[in-house]
Amino acid sequence: MSTVIRELFAGEVLYRQGDPSDCAWLIEKGAIELHSEHGRRNTQHGTLGPGELIGELGMLDGQPRSATATARGDTTLLAIDHDQFLERLDGGDPIVRTLVLSLLRRTRSILAAMPQDVQLPAEDLATESNEERAGLDKIRLEARLRDALDTKTLEVRYQPIFDIPEGLVRGYEALVRWQLPDRGPVSPAEFIKLAEETSLIVPVGEYVLDRVIEVLVALRDAGVSPLPSIAVNLSARQLVEPGMARQIVQRVERAQLPPGTLKLEVTESRMLDYAPVAAVMQHCRAHGIPFALDDFGTGYSNLTHLHKLDFEFVKVDQAFARHMFDSERAMKIVEAIIAMAHAIGASVVMEGVETHEQLERLRMMGVRYAQGYLIGQAAPTAQVLSGEAARGIAPKTPEPA
Repeated sequence: MSTVIRELFAGEVLYRQGDPSDCAWLIEKGAIELHSEHGRRNTQHGTLGPGELIGELGMLDGQPRSATATARGDTTLLAIDHDQFLERLDGGDPIVRTLVLSLLRRTRSILAAMPQDVQLPAEDLATESNEERAGLDKIRLEARLRDALDTKTLEVRYQPIFDIPEGLVRGYEALVRWQLPDRGPVSPAEFIKLAEETSLIVPVGEYVLDRVIEVLVALRDAGVSPLPSIAVNLSARQLVEPGMARQIVQRVERAQLPPGTLKLEVTESRMLDYAPVAAVMQHCRAHGIPFALDDFGTGYSNLTHLHKLDFEFVKVDQAFARHMFDSERAMKIVEAIIAMAHAIGASVVMEGVETHEQLERLRMMGVRYAQGYLIGQAAPTAQVLSGEAARGIAPKTPEPA
């Protein structure tokens, strides 16, 4: 199912009775009328409006469409793909409950014509629960994320990474951003989590990789030398996706990028399956693609497993830079993390650097790279290509989180 958002005019048919049930539809605006034909008899099944699902019965039993769906006025619908549904079903996602409750509500409308003693109690299905509303919101957001990938409306921005000894911006971290006309910016935490719950995390990762490689190629073709490095975040799920490592290497080799210009970042977490991740790292490093361990020091930093991962950079979580001057103890923890990274031969990238005082102390501790609002905020592609994003340190007031 390739069309994520479908727009119909009055009288246009969405699907016909007998068509295969390849997806369900969420009515975003407008209305859909359902009717079926059996011989000479034409049966009207009613009209459904915004927030209601149609075609979900076929998703449950795989049977052909039992009715014809026709738009009454201009109508917009969001597709729920068959594979998407099965993925939700297997994962026990709340959206599954949404689909089932919608089906039950429809069934209740049919049972309403039956004798009173066989009707479902009104309190069972009379109102839409908070969980169901959350499920519908998820359906909408997921459909719009699929559409954003198709239309290439996700934006990739680039946060500068400062080489402290050299005093120059030598690289960037690619950060994906998403803006919706009716909602404004969508938090990366929200849509990345949504993508990780589905197969979307893989195409989102490929999308970012493609945009990053396009920027690196444009910089090279413009004569920029040396080329900056650009780091791309990959989830644990992406890393172990079959064929992912080969695809990354093929993209870099096809673009003929110098070794080290594309970097990969992975966050160590409970989801990390160390053996296959280590194999991916080894394959990529053999082809000139280094790795960074991201957000070190927070969440799930399991020191007993770190020796299994061959990475060149340790990115220390921004919380440590922000609190390093709070107490002597806080400073000692920062010093210990930096010393440990250096001891295993990894360069340190300190995130969240916001003041010259922090930067100077990090210089004294031998930290190679810094990232944060002191260095620069995430910049659009145009500023990277023009060189504006790499002008150096410009103290800024941190934006609200």
